[in-house]
Amino acid sequence: MSDPEITSLDSTLSDLTLDISFGKVVKICVVQAGSIIYDTPKTLDKLERLTVDAASTGAELVLFPETFIGGYPKGVDFGVRMGLPILDGREEFKRYFDHAIGYNGSEADRMSYVAEKCKIYLVVGVVEKEGTTLYSSVNF
Repeated sequence: MSDPEITSLDSTLSDLTLDISFGKVVKICVVQAGSIIYDTPKTLDKLERLTVDAASTGAELVLFPETFIGGYPKGVDFGVRMGLPILDGREEFKRYFDHAIGYNGSEADRMSYVAEKCKIYLVVGVVEKEGTTLYSSVNF
């Protein structure tokens, strides 16, 4: 049974005019799901579950949203008002920072493992940290 958070392009493939000069059609699955904010390990578990489900439909390329790993802090201001930090926001920002991932970290290894296990390509939006800076990045 397919996960409801996955939107498959299966139904639209028959409507496409395909350029066969490349010799191959790739089935792509676009995942529309949110992360589990402040819980990177559980979000990675969710990524694996959704990827396995997508691969079971025949997807060869699975695309996840921006900042799926690390989360999108919608509505969170980390205590900053017009450039004036308030100490109350520092704890929340540290929590957010702590759930960002490093480029060569164990989380990236886990995503690679999932892709290899499912024999697919993954593109995942992540909050990446390097030093004291956070970046909205894409791992693939």
